[in-house]
Order: sequence, then structure tokens, then C-alpha cells
Amino acid sequence: MTIWLSWSSGKDSAWTLHRLRQEGRSVAALFTTVNQAFDRVAMHGVRRDLLEAQAAAAGLPLVVIDLPWPCSNADYERIMAEFMVRAKRDGVTHMAFGDLFLEDIRAYREKNLAGSGIAPLFPLWGLATDKLAQDMVSGGLTARLATIDLAKLDRTFAGRCYDAALLRELPAGIDPCGENGEFHTFVTGGPMFSRSVAVVPGEVVTREGFAYADLVAESYG
Repeated sequence: MTIWLSWSSGKDSAWTLHRLRQEGRSVAALFTTVNQAFDRVAMHGVRRDLLEAQAAAAGLPLVVIDLPWPCSNADYERIMAEFMVRAKRDGVTHMAFGDLFLEDIRAYREKNLAGSGIAPLFPLWGLATDKLAQDMVSGGLTARLATIDLAKLDRTFAGRCYDAALLRELPAGIDPCGENGEFHTFVTGGPMFSRSVAVVPGEVVTREGFAYADLVAESYG
């Protein structure tokens, strides 16, 4: 079994790595999409150097899929199809994802892998997100909120630490893992890393209904 893990830079993908290792299943590489124009992780808005620092802390190679901006659905599907061919050629047998309960996302991933010879894995699927959030925090995972959906959360949450205090302060109806897109995180430490990736939240930028905390490397220790 050769596993590549879909890596968003956030807590769910990081906890998926931890869970796979706990189960004795080795991950061979991380892969992620990066917006070529801004050189940042798609959706999360995280700088590439921080992404690379995470991979180094996890002790894994990083496979970056560069996406043009703007990126049409046709372009995206072509680029991802080429990536699947490369992965298969490199001996990948499974791809792991940190999805929790969104059936449409899971079905989309399964559809994209169908016929590729690569099987999907969903190690966190179906776990209660309130308990999962508590397990992450108590298990030593540290993170900051990198992106906020302003239709669901106040701008002041951008850049905050993902910790017990934040979980207590989330408004009613907000999933504690942000699975409905309420927020995205950047993991700074945890049992999946050999060292921390220290960041400080810089300027908060608002764009198209989202607030992005421009996380900047502080030091690596």
C-alpha cells in the first residue's frame, strides 16, 4: 500500500496523517493544490513557504499541483487527471482525504478516482465533529484560523488559535471542525510533526466574502 495524503495545510488533513500513522499505515507523500498567481494554497490562502515548512516537519515529500488563476473547471479536471496519471506511475495505490461528513465531496473524490487504479481512504469519515475537535485539541494539535466565511463568522476570528477557548466561543450552528466551510485552519504543531511551525497572524484581508489572516513565519523550533 502506497498512500499519498491530500494536504490542505489544515487540521483535518493533519489529523488524518496522525490517524493513519496510529493505524500503522505509512504515508509516502503529501499533495496539495497551489494558486499559481498568488503562490498560496487554494482556499486557505496559506503561503507556499509555510506549506513547505509543514511538510518538512511531517518528514514527508510534498507534491504541489500548480493551478492557474483563474482556473476553469475544464482546466482543473485536466490538471488533476494528469496528476492522477503521474501518481499511478509513481506507484500510488491509495489517496487519503480528511473529509468528515459531506457526502457530495466524498462522492466527487470517489468519482475522480474511479478507474484510475487508485483507491480512496477516508480515515476520519463519520466521526462526531464535536468530539473530534476536542480530541484534536487535547491530543496536542495546534492551529490558527487562516480563512473565515464572513457570512458565518465574525472577522475577528481570523488568525485566532484553534483551541478550547475558541471552541467554546463558536456561535450556535457553527460546526466545531468547520466542515461546512465556516473556517479553514493552518496547523502549527501536533503529534504528526517533529517540530512546530511558528507563525504570527499578519494583515487580515477581506475578499469575496471571506477574511484571510496572512500568516507569516515567525521561527521554526
